[in-house]
Amino acid sequence: MGSDRKDDASEGSEMLDDQQGEAIVLKQRITLVNGCAIVVGTIIGSGIFISPVGVLKQVNSVGWSLIIWAIGGIFSTIGALCYAELGTTIVKSGGDYAYIEAFYGPLPAFLRLWIGLLIIRPTSQAAIALTFSTYLIQPFFPECSELMPEQSKRLFAAVCLILLTLVNCMSVRAATRVQDVFTAAKLLALALVIILGLVELCKGHTEYLKPENAFADTNADVGAFVLAFYNSLYAYGGWNYLNFVTEEMKEPHKNLPRAIMISLPLVSVVYVLANLAYFTVLSPREFLRSDAVAVLFGDKLLGVMSWIIPVFVSLSCFGSVNGSIFTSSRLFFVGAREGQLPNILAMIHTKYLTPVPALIFNCILSLLYLVSGDIWSLITYFSFFNWLCVGLAIGGLLWWRYKYPEMERPVKMHISLPITFFVAATFLVVSAVYAAPKECLIGTCIVITGIPVYLIGIRYQKKQPKWLDTGMNSATIFMQKLLQVVFQETEVKVK
Repeated sequence: MGSDRKDDASEGSEMLDDQQGEAIVLKQRITLVNGCAIVVGTIIGSGIFISPVGVLKQVNSVGWSLIIWAIGGIFSTIGALCYAELGTTIVKSGGDYAYIEAFYGPLPAFLRLWIGLLIIRPTSQAAIALTFSTYLIQPFFPECSELMPEQSKRLFAAVCLILLTLVNCMSVRAATRVQDVFTAAKLLALALVIILGLVELCKGHTEYLKPENAFADTNADVGAFVLAFYNSLYAYGGWNYLNFVTEEMKEPHKNLPRAIMISLPLVSVVYVLANLAYFTVLSPREFLRSDAVAVLFGDKLLGVMSWIIPVFVSLSCFGSVNGSIFTSSRLFFVGAREGQLPNILAMIHTKYLTPVPALIFNCILSLLYLVSGDIWSLITYFSFFNWLCVGLAIGGLLWWRYKYPEMERPVKMHISLPITFFVAATFLVVSAVYAAPKECLIGTCIVITGIPVYLIGIRYQKKQPKWLDTGMNSATIFMQKLLQVVFQETEVKVK
């Protein structure tokens, strides 16, 4: 599937490599500001605007829901700081995949890549793109959202995916600028929500925030608090996405931890204040009944300008899709570079210096899920797998701390942080299996399907029929010529 065919494919590289002065490599163009935009823009999607009710639904307490939002932010920050150590010790793009490969070998890494490629990345992009199109169209159907034509939603979602893929193909700088602009837009939208909430607070609208009301009727069940915490962490998803593009960061040893230290506290404060703002206007009962909390909030306070909120929700989703496309393509690029995906995905454009094949491949998969049936159930099946991979990465960090104590670590966190996060991640996986055994079993079965693919396509690749190998080589060279792509001239090595 990978490295054994590079010599043949390099023939096509020689035909296309007409660059005289500039090496054909992914450039380090991601600045500190770009890094912050990737983290903030990927984390803040539609959840905080649409339905942050999962936490309140479980604990049935305004006060505890705000506390859990804050704890979720702290926990995500700890995880991101641990990943800053991983990203500056193993200086490779690919995030969890690169770390699992370094710690546990090729098979576990391939399974992580297999599920990321097959399910997690394309389904999440399709889902966010659908949310984008839904809220883009919503102002045209103010009376009844059920009247929105399903085909129109899917068409606009497809346009979103294709347009952003084209932007990412054309230029890394253009993609990061899109991320910067739309991150600023979603922060502006949340700033509007927060300011409106603060105004209401100044007017004395604190009925639901007074201690005697905020903690009334709290559901004291431990399981409810666990589920509430799980819901808050879902909203913070994306805190580790910057590690997927480590190689393209300027001075990653400095900018990776700095971007994390700026972004995660910012997101945490914004999330808590936004929820606080909602409760100045909405009662807990209204909050739980709403399908789009921010939209209802805007309807009550903005009057004829309430259309602003749905538009901002769609813009927020647009930026999240862009961040996911940017980082997902690097995951597939690194997987192919390691010989675990077809060679063509490990190539970059000779002019634009972007991983065009990986971007196109990612787009095609997302579009397939977009036109398929229910994608939300697939996302549910793999929530436990995400935390399993994160836990494995942090477990590997702890093992290397013990095995290689003298290894150079430009960023080194206090040992209590990775231990705390590893224990919590393990608890989350166990809790998910206990709460939803059927979904986790289905997800595990799909993960296992990657084992025969690994054995046939990678482990015993040399035993493949010659006609298949020849066909793959010919297809690779054809795609090289068609897309004008070549292998990267130099490879980033693990420090």
